[in-house]
Amino acid sequence: MRSFIFIAYLTLQYTAPCDGFMPGTNVFKSGLVLSAKRSGAMSRKKGSNSNGGNGFGERESPKSIPSSSTSTSSSESTLQAKDIYSKPALYDLAFGYRNYEEEVQFLLDMHKKHSTIDSSEKKKINILELAAGPARHTITALREHSTVVDSCTAVDLCSNMVEYSCGIADEELGDKDVGGIRDRFHYVLDDMRTIGKGESSVLQHGSFDSAWILLGSMQHLTTNDDVIDCFSSTSLLLKEGGILTIELPHPRETFTMVECTRNSWEVPLEDANGKEYGELKIIWGDDDDNFDPIRQVRDFTVAMDLIVSEDMKVENPDLQSVREVVPLRLFTYQEIDALSRIAGFEVVELFGALSDEVNVNSEDEAFRLVCVLRKIREPINI
Repeated sequence: MRSFIFIAYLTLQYTAPCDGFMPGTNVFKSGLVLSAKRSGAMSRKKGSNSNGGNGFGERESPKSIPSSSTSTSSSESTLQAKDIYSKPALYDLAFGYRNYEEEVQFLLDMHKKHSTIDSSEKKKINILELAAGPARHTITALREHSTVVDSCTAVDLCSNMVEYSCGIADEELGDKDVGGIRDRFHYVLDDMRTIGKGESSVLQHGSFDSAWILLGSMQHLTTNDDVIDCFSSTSLLLKEGGILTIELPHPRETFTMVECTRNSWEVPLEDANGKEYGELKIIWGDDDDNFDPIRQVRDFTVAMDLIVSEDMKVENPDLQSVREVVPLRLFTYQEIDALSRIAGFEVVELFGALSDEVNVNSEDEAFRLVCVLRKIREPINI
């Protein structure tokens, strides 16, 4: 594991001098600095989580993750922005321990290994991330691999997430409209199920080499129709031979779940000098959640509580605490295989984490279901 500094943008108000800021400073845009140990989803092991789990292993949890507003769900009513996803800074903090650099390297390695796109035509690749939330993976791809990645496009239904992510891109990728890598990052406010369909699509068919649906975002698609629509839309946007990588909870958790159990973790908050000044407490699934075994949908209780020291306060009380119920589908590999075939994909490899070192069948290390799919033909109209 390694230490890292992770900045999420919240507005805090200091009631005492802190880190050189004078009392009464109203806006500290880079206010919440998360400093913690992380090994990332690539190397994090399953198990030893006394709080139970839902396929995420110790302290692991579902990105993008997205919500019915950051990704999509089964009905129009659930597509409305949820509190947890309309507060992107809290969401970003909750999953900031992930090792985006290592995860992106894995994703690029999978594209290089399995894509059958003619590389002589164009060496750099165009990446699409669906239900992207803060879009940390695509931003990292451009920041760390600009010689390999030509452009990155993120898609999400939550306008708060889009605005927040564009702020991150401005900070990490430099100025816009100057010919730099910031101009190669784009964020589209749209639905992952339909963005590639119809003449009104803002994205061109066959314009992407690789697509990502990460952090369990596809769990918001609770019906087969939604999943097929998402796969078909993505297939239309990918070139033939392009790669789609999906990250989900491991199915083992579904088949061993006798009853719903709490999955929780804490994220310590430290200033730039390493002094701890608070923590973010997260619950992603609680003891009394309802699970429908027919639909394979669990109503996840999601709660986040931001606790800071007395010398500062959160200016917006709405950012202090949030709690709601989010319906999420639990997938099996067979479903992914069957539904993706309709959209013209074939499964080429499986992993138990965003790491090529974790076998999907490993009882000790596999805690995610990572499916690498390749487009072999156009979708079937059904």
